[in-house]
Amino acid sequence: MSPDESQHLSETGPGTAMGELLRRFWVPALLSNELAVGGAPVRVRLFSENLVAFRTSEGMVGLFGENCAHRGASMYYGQNGKGGLRCWYHGWKYDVDGNCLETPNEPNDSLQKRVRQKAYPCVEKNGAVWTYMGPRDSMPPMPDLEWLKVEENQVFVSKRMQQCHWTQGMEGDLDPRHLAFLHAGTIDDTAEHAGHASADWLKQDLTPILEAVVKPAGLMFAARRNADANSYFWRVGQWMMPFFTTIPAFPGAGPLAGHAWVPADDGRATVFTFNWHPTRALSADELAMMRSGTAMHAALIPGTFTPLCNKGNDYAGPDAPPAPQPWMRIKRFQDQDICITESIGPEFSRSEENLGSSDAVIGRVRATLIGAARALREGREPPGRDPSEYRMRPISVQLPRSTTAWADEIADAVDTRPETFRASV
Repeated sequence: MSPDESQHLSETGPGTAMGELLRRFWVPALLSNELAVGGAPVRVRLFSENLVAFRTSEGMVGLFGENCAHRGASMYYGQNGKGGLRCWYHGWKYDVDGNCLETPNEPNDSLQKRVRQKAYPCVEKNGAVWTYMGPRDSMPPMPDLEWLKVEENQVFVSKRMQQCHWTQGMEGDLDPRHLAFLHAGTIDDTAEHAGHASADWLKQDLTPILEAVVKPAGLMFAARRNADANSYFWRVGQWMMPFFTTIPAFPGAGPLAGHAWVPADDGRATVFTFNWHPTRALSADELAMMRSGTAMHAALIPGTFTPLCNKGNDYAGPDAPPAPQPWMRIKRFQDQDICITESIGPEFSRSEENLGSSDAVIGRVRATLIGAARALREGREPPGRDPSEYRMRPISVQLPRSTTAWADEIADAVDTRPETFRASV
């Protein structure tokens, strides 16, 4: 990748090519439980913009540019009350759509009629507040991601801040070959893998065959590993525009997992992790594990979205015992992933990389994003505008070695209809 292409991929702010592309999609902005009815506003950093979210006394959610349309005072200090948010400085009040309701320091309402506060539309669904930051006349419907279509009791979502560029974190999900290296010891210690032959298949085949099928909203990709003499082990996931990923499932018929790698800015990502089950409510035990920061989630410093295991403690946690080498102290899946992606550094230029066959999916995703951003500059809308194009789920399967069309073989299983859900291997 050239330095120009690397910069093109990196920038997320208003007016940048990638920033404008990202703004053409509905994205999660914060968790629903961060906002109390009539309570304190919450700061949000999204696509290099400073925003403020709030929930009115009627329960409506608003998302504003942080600076008041009057003279730029921070709306974080605004007074949240009936019908909207009032700037503390001069009392100007706005509803959730940005309409100016009152200008009490002015002798008449002439300003009130023509002033608007920067405001972005919001939709709440299954534990998260989603927003759209692009042109209103280009706003698509919400995507039909499976975790948005099932009932709320079938979904758990967590949020964490990650000190890396959003693509650096996302590309870990697109890199099946790292499992046998970064997570080898953790696979052995994970209860979900216990007693399943697929755990050994993951560790023993260091160079799985990678394949990808282009989909309207992105890619479906698979890693094929040796299983027994007559079969291969296929782990299948998806990448969907612009930063949604699904993770091939643990063995069994348990919950599935996915990520939204949302750029806070060019050096930090807000990571939303979704667990969902296509056919039933999540159990109390499953929810307890998710809330504790196991598997796909990260344990957090209480009262923050900062991982408990972070750069300040070498990603091992404050109570981790010493070990001969730093990597030996990092025991959990997400802590390992956070460590290794943050270690790259958000300013590292992709022009310094030396990519191999293991990076094939990453290369295709980068090319798709850059191509879509350039096409948008030329007036062509990006892929992924049709909500039905997001109806894909992950799976891990064992198929005969004679199978020639793996994508056709699993087509029903990855289609997000409840009746097509099947257990993973």
